[in-house]
Amino acid sequence: MVSIKSDREIKLMMEACRITAETHDMLEKNIKAGMSTYDLDKMAEEFIKSKGGIPAQKGYPSGVKGVLDFPSTLCISINDEVIHGIPSKHRIIQDGDIVSIDLVVLKNGFHGDAARTHLIGNVSEEARKLVEVTKQAFFEAIKFAKEGNRVGDISFAVNDYVKKFGFSVVKEFQGHGIGREMHEEPGVPNYGKQGKGIRLQKGMTIAVEPMVIQKSPEILELEDGWTIVTEDGSLAAHYENTILITEKEAKVLTIV
Repeated sequence: MVSIKSDREIKLMMEACRITAETHDMLEKNIKAGMSTYDLDKMAEEFIKSKGGIPAQKGYPSGVKGVLDFPSTLCISINDEVIHGIPSKHRIIQDGDIVSIDLVVLKNGFHGDAARTHLIGNVSEEARKLVEVTKQAFFEAIKFAKEGNRVGDISFAVNDYVKKFGFSVVKEFQGHGIGREMHEEPGVPNYGKQGKGIRLQKGMTIAVEPMVIQKSPEILELEDGWTIVTEDGSLAAHYENTILITEKEAKVLTIV
């Protein structure tokens, strides 16, 4: 079932989304070469709690026997890591890295979800272009996130924009509805056909999240059961926001 939020529920959800956005802004100001991903994770956890939020990804169930529940506040994925990277005291951010950070905040019984990819120091022009295209793919896609359109219109727009630059979208993972649950219906792939999928309705809240790879779209899962990497070792970037479907243009809830 697709959840349609009331005005009251949207107001409550906006609090979680605001903290999500503020946490990303704080991390952007503090991330730098020489830091461990563990340092960033603890910084984010303390900040979220200071705002009255709960780090929703911490303890998220793996659903796979033998794989631990997610242990951290942030998913931090570097260079060829696409998503779900686990922070570590031993993973040091280097000059020239691109670092994707995905975080979810729970407050008032509702979730806010967003991801950003950061350029650290002297990155290559190709890496810079990848990050720019991934971010812009989101904004190109939400032009179609209007009441009466369909999920496929969003999905098509992401892939249509990305492939113009010779990059690939990840097909095994996707955006999603969001609200009282972190992951709700509908799924929002980063590829699809115009005019297909669930019709968008006012009051729907969804996370649109282009995940883009520099070269081949093939991916692998590491032994930790969480981290997803590119099969060919090429770079990957991630950009995501929680949006609200309205009668007119979509409202982005996780940008302040």
